Amino acid sequence: MLKEACVEDFASAAQMIAAGAGRIELNSDLSTGGTTPSFGLIKKTVDYAHHHNVPVVVMIRPRGGNFVYDEAELAIMVSDIQVASLAGADAVTFGCLTKDCQLNQLQMKRLINLSRNLGLEVVMHMAFDAIPAADQQAALNWLVTSGVCRILTHGGSLDQPILATIPHLKKIMEWAGQRIAILPGGGITATNCATIANRLNVEQLHGTRLVATKKA
Repeated sequence: MLKEACVEDFASAAQMIAAGAGRIELNSDLSTGGTTPSFGLIKKTVDYAHHHNVPVVVMIRPRGGNFVYDEAELAIMVSDIQVASLAGADAVTFGCLTKDCQLNQLQMKRLINLSRNLGLEVVMHMAFDAIPAADQQAALNWLVTSGVCRILTHGGSLDQPILATIPHLKKIMEWAGQRIAILPGGGITATNCATIANRLNVEQLHGTRLVATKKA
């Protein structure tokens, strides 16, 4: 099973890789849900991770809070995607919504096209969970046709434990089929990851405490 470790500094990335992480999602400020890390942090982490054959996904998020972005914030995200590419990242993760919690297709398409033109894989992060459940299948279909490779999702509000969201995660996975990867995350730890993987029959999971380290 591939374990994607969510980290906010180089030391944590190195520790997670040593402990068996198969992919790194690199952020700054996880206390706000993760924002875009600096060029220096991306470059150092990518160099180290690639030396150990571990890919790096970079968070593209200009601030904490909601996922409704104005034009200035979108311009920042464009520049940050370019920076991530220059630093050698393998993928970027982002999500843009409208005020009524639907995908902002114009903003998403701009960022997706830029990322793919730069050779970066695109991941939709947990902004997906802010989309009303009744609209998520249509959103997933749009992400598939737009070239997104993976959706990171808790299957519901982070206020709910992961075991409580398994029924909806299974529904999302049914919608996805083989067209797009579904990456469960949020509340998955080294202790419960085997149970979650077996319940969902998945081969990859995401979390900040998914990989047990001496530091943890």
